[in-house]
Amino acid sequence: METYTTRNPEETLELGKKIGLGLKKGDVVCVFGELGSGKTCLIKGIASGLGISEREYVRSPTFTILLTYRGSPPLHHFDFYRLSDTGEIEELGLSEYFLGEGVCAVEWPERLGPLLPENRIDIFIEEVSESERKISISLPVAATPR
Repeated sequence: METYTTRNPEETLELGKKIGLGLKKGDVVCVFGELGSGKTCLIKGIASGLGISEREYVRSPTFTILLTYRGSPPLHHFDFYRLSDTGEIEELGLSEYFLGEGVCAVEWPERLGPLLPENRIDIFIEEVSESERKISISLPVAATPR
């Protein structure tokens, strides 16, 4: 597991961009963290690293559950904050996304329970202070070293 410290949203965005540069189609990135910890900020950076235009306004899909951004590969951004019933989640056909041609970034992945893919990248964001974050990245066993 690699751990980084960011001191402001710009550094979190930049770390996300570096992560995005290393992603490829089929990668699933699960971002864990409390409300307001910077999950969406990190995913904005990932989108940038994937070459998604800054004109695309990357935002949390809390009410729509999923937003897809065009890129090469595309980014499927999920937010499961509002969902508590895995039946609702199963109806989304997640395996089509998780095994598809894009990159998936998942906020609130703990709500997926057993539906979480085993081969995934886990990112844990811990709020150290109002502006400082400790960000730990765990690569899947199959991907180590990357």
